Amino acid sequence: MGLRRFATAALAVSGAVTAGAFMLALDTTPDIRTDLRPKKSVLTPPQAQTPKAAPVAKVDAEELKSPVSPVSMVSSAVAALPKNDPKPEPAKFYDRSTKVGRGDTLMKLLVSQGVERSDAHNAIVAMKAVYNPRRIVPGQELTLTFQPDAAAAAPDRFVGLTLAPDVEEEIRVSRDEEGAFKARKIEKPLAQRLDRASGTIESSLYLAAMEAGVPDRILMDLIMAYSWDVDFQRDIRKGDAFEVMYELYYTDDGKLARTGDVLYATLTLSGERYPIYRFKNSKGRIDYFDDKGRSAQKALMRTPINGARLSSGYGRRKHPILGYTKMHRGIDFAAPRGTPIFAAGDGVIDFKGRKGGYGNYISIRHNNGYSTAYAHMKGFARKMYKGKRVRQGQVIGYVGSTGRSTGPHLHYEILVNGRQTNPLKVRMPSGERLKGTDLAKFNVRKAELDQTYASLPMETSVANAE
Repeated sequence: MGLRRFATAALAVSGAVTAGAFMLALDTTPDIRTDLRPKKSVLTPPQAQTPKAAPVAKVDAEELKSPVSPVSMVSSAVAALPKNDPKPEPAKFYDRSTKVGRGDTLMKLLVSQGVERSDAHNAIVAMKAVYNPRRIVPGQELTLTFQPDAAAAAPDRFVGLTLAPDVEEEIRVSRDEEGAFKARKIEKPLAQRLDRASGTIESSLYLAAMEAGVPDRILMDLIMAYSWDVDFQRDIRKGDAFEVMYELYYTDDGKLARTGDVLYATLTLSGERYPIYRFKNSKGRIDYFDDKGRSAQKALMRTPINGARLSSGYGRRKHPILGYTKMHRGIDFAAPRGTPIFAAGDGVIDFKGRKGGYGNYISIRHNNGYSTAYAHMKGFARKMYKGKRVRQGQVIGYVGSTGRSTGPHLHYEILVNGRQTNPLKVRMPSGERLKGTDLAKFNVRKAELDQTYASLPMETSVANAE
């Protein structure tokens, strides 16, 4: 009977301890003001423990004998609280490149790339402040910038575009903090480098210059600078030579962006040197001058047309239409129909219209008794009329075959005091001649260019910028 009561009491105590441990495990946020230390039990005989209750008895016997720190209980409770999810990172921007196609407008291109029409309109309006969108051309590349929707529930947001019209500028359109589009033009500086080339002419100046690596644009400028004194069809002979120094401009990554100006050149024709130097006078006019300070540009051009072939010279000849020998009081330049014709010098138009066998005809009066005439033209440039003042190199008409003509060409005359003369032999009126302070500054500049040319490497290898 006593043993049964003892066993019953032991089981009651063991159940109480187990229930307490279970409640402690559930309550992870106890009141730190409560004394959590359990009262010491005397009813813990070994024989009262069963194998299944061993883990609970160990907790009672070991862990509950030591006081539990309220601070550690709070720390455990805080650690057990669910953590807040981190804020989602904003969606990153990405770029998409596209090229302007034939017939594309900027609006059409943007809409085809997924830009909302209203956003495209606002971006184009903003661009107009710094760049005309109508200037985009087929093949030009645009970079469009988008921002994906964070929840992937809406189309990607268009935030701007970048356009590089040329190597020296970039147009950027982007949203500001309020979401409105703003545009700006960014100038991209280029690095300047001087280069030189030289060569001996075997067949033509063009081929010799190409073999020396001279860019096309530089060669054209060189020919233009000498065109008042040199007939490149008749004056160039085998064994003649050339020298030229010019500017090149490079991008940050070392690529040739464009050519600059010819600074110095020399043609050696039949053993005689003809140097020219680029110089700006006190009036701000830039021209080429020889080593004596005389302008290479004359008052009149011997050939007021580019890319033409001299097809008939000055003098007596058998007329191709009339069939008999007749004095030809000018020179003819064969050229494709529509080739531009330039005013040979500054002057005033004193006739414009049809004139017998000349067909469409213009005559220009220049200074010092000189005048020039142009015949067989297809038509006249706009706003040409008698009394209009024109400048040297201005387009006045186009090659045709009007009047007594067997094919498209320009008939060109130079008259001195009203008398027709040979344009290839007439002594051209000189241009500007430097004096005083301008001449002194020119001599200093000439010496600098000579020294710079001599200091550059003899051999050059230049990519063609055209």
